[in-house]
Amino acid sequence: MRGLWGALRDHVIVICALLGCLASAAPGNAQPSRPITLIVPFAAGGPTDTLARILSERIAAELHTTVVVENVAGASGSIAGARVARAAPDGTTITIGHWGTHVLNGAIFKLPYDVIADFEPVAMIAMGTQLIVGRKSLEANSLKEMIAWLKANPGKATAGTAGAGTGAHVAGVFFKDKTGTDFQFVPYRGAGPAMIDLVAGQIDIMFDQASNSLPHVKSGAIKAFAVTSPTRLASAPDVPTVDEAGLPGLYISYWHGIWAPKNTPKDTVTKLNAAIVAVLAEPAVKQRFAELGQEIPLPAQQKPAALAAFQKAETEKWWPIVKAADIKPE
Repeated sequence: MRGLWGALRDHVIVICALLGCLASAAPGNAQPSRPITLIVPFAAGGPTDTLARILSERIAAELHTTVVVENVAGASGSIAGARVARAAPDGTTITIGHWGTHVLNGAIFKLPYDVIADFEPVAMIAMGTQLIVGRKSLEANSLKEMIAWLKANPGKATAGTAGAGTGAHVAGVFFKDKTGTDFQFVPYRGAGPAMIDLVAGQIDIMFDQASNSLPHVKSGAIKAFAVTSPTRLASAPDVPTVDEAGLPGLYISYWHGIWAPKNTPKDTVTKLNAAIVAVLAEPAVKQRFAELGQEIPLPAQQKPAALAAFQKAETEKWWPIVKAADIKPE
């Protein structure tokens, strides 16, 4: 009898174990991951913050956890960079960044971290461009008229930036050099606050990410003079390219990526990348990005190695340009 009961007990244990394995493998029953903090290097409401918030909820669903967006603004994104570089490399702290934070800052600031060596690339998420925009009441209605107005009022116009050395600042410096104009830069803690003042007419112009400017251009709150790319934006077909507007070659690509602290385990990076790639494939996310003038890279370009190679190439391209232009923190 004991042998029979023992055999039955063993069968019950085996069956329960199998059912447990099946339950754990079933979709929706995955064990929750640890909460993730997604650091945004600029103030809330700006273009980088907007992309982070579009992605965060969907990434949380993919990983069965919570993703908290935290804005750590200041010093053109370098305060956030130092925070993430010092964070535990366990996948619970990641950051969104771009051409400014993970390329330009390394050429302009004396940083307590290395923009390449102290981070693990996770995924390239978006390729964007800039718009040259102005307040609604600005007398100019085209890029040529804007340049003429700036030349007629040397040193008087104001251009909003997200801080010294950011993409908006660097683009403005190149614009000055290329056009022979002169105007004052007004630094903010992010492009969001700067845009508020442009809409209010408190500053005159901005060299701004399309994702931040397009909603206000479409609503008529500000003017758009040109897009800094060789082709027009599908989401803003009426805005001419810089070539068409009379300032050929002023191309600025404003790409975004996700990074983790250096030495984050490879399997953790792979898990994060898989979740982000899945989210970027969702039709609703694609549509939202397109509305903001953002192009989602091809799947092969979304991989960690692709982001690493692209960031390295951008560094090799832009660091000599920035240093030759003697762009320094203000």
